[in-house]
Amino acid sequence: MGEADEREADEREGEWDVDVRGTVAAGFEPVRDAFLRNFEQRGERGAAIAVYRDGAKVVDLWAGTRDVSGTAPWALDTAQVVRSATKGVAAAVPLLLHQRGQLDLDAPVGTYWPEFKAAGKDRVTVRQLLAHRAGVPVLDRPLTLAEAVDLPTATGAIAAQAPVWEPGTAHGYHAHTFSWLLSGLVHRVTGRTIGRWVAEEIARPLGLDLWIGLPPEEAHRAGRLGPVEEIEPPGSGALKLRPKRSVTEAYRDPASLTRRAFGAIDPKPDENDPVYRAAELPGSGGVSTARALARFYASTLGPVDGGARLFAPATLTLARTEESAGPDRVLLVGTRFGLGHMLHGPASPLLGPTSFGHPGRGGSLGFADPESGIAFGYVTNGMRKTVTADPRAQALVRAVRASLAAR
Repeated sequence: MGEADEREADEREGEWDVDVRGTVAAGFEPVRDAFLRNFEQRGERGAAIAVYRDGAKVVDLWAGTRDVSGTAPWALDTAQVVRSATKGVAAAVPLLLHQRGQLDLDAPVGTYWPEFKAAGKDRVTVRQLLAHRAGVPVLDRPLTLAEAVDLPTATGAIAAQAPVWEPGTAHGYHAHTFSWLLSGLVHRVTGRTIGRWVAEEIARPLGLDLWIGLPPEEAHRAGRLGPVEEIEPPGSGALKLRPKRSVTEAYRDPASLTRRAFGAIDPKPDENDPVYRAAELPGSGGVSTARALARFYASTLGPVDGGARLFAPATLTLARTEESAGPDRVLLVGTRFGLGHMLHGPASPLLGPTSFGHPGRGGSLGFADPESGIAFGYVTNGMRKTVTADPRAQALVRAVRASLAAR
């Protein structure tokens, strides 16, 4: 779709208090309107949304301030830490290694990473590791930030860890340990760190402003995260997910798998710390623009802007295929996972049944939907307490759905 078919989002005669910048293709105006309402009604401070359809960009908007408590405006190239939305990008690495014949999904992890066989994990397969079935969502001793960002130390700790359930018999969200599981595997298969692999094989070829390990020369691009007030307007149609008492108690209980999984780095790291942003933490520390996140997912579906596609058809089928479903031993709700990606479901609604991607705790979201050809990226600096279904992201997803229904 050419520039002549797009409408400038900031041309609407000053009827908005928020200066929304960017472009929206004809027919996708509901996304722009929902984006504005997030600022007016849901406490948004700074954010960006991008959507591709069939490889062409149809939404590219940004507004607010680059820092949650700041005054400098969000710019065209502002990036943010996207927390666990990083997992969706990182999960493409083993899928691409499998596509290239370098990784057998049904081989034991120990085939590639001999140290991982320790403590009863000798039969854990690559498939189980990616589907959150390896049974190591926690560490007996949490890592400090310095240890967590040091590849030999962190991967050594996870390799030595005994599983807390028999691998393959259940699933539970590996919130932080996914970083070290995937880092250890990719490093031993390729000889490269996962951040370097993503930079060289995904981000650079596709022209993405996306990093797992933010380079010093790009540090000025990143805004600062911070908490925002929990606001949801009456009658908004937002997904109502009130935590069960058992879930609330699990987050408070230091001995629960839930608390221990999210506390695998202790003390809790400052995500605005340059050390954290520079670390290659594929489970939680990626830095991206919304545009890059959407373009990445668009490339998994097919050619983007006439260029090459990332996933072969068989790999796309793997990405959307369910590997884990039902009660999650960490999140304590029903979740669905493929090979590293979250799949559409009540706990993590995406666009529809064929969607795959990953939310970031507190806000960000990226996904692809093969059925509609939609690829979606949303990033924010305003962190809420949501884990898998942020109301702001969900409002934008509903707007995309409405735009498609009206076409």
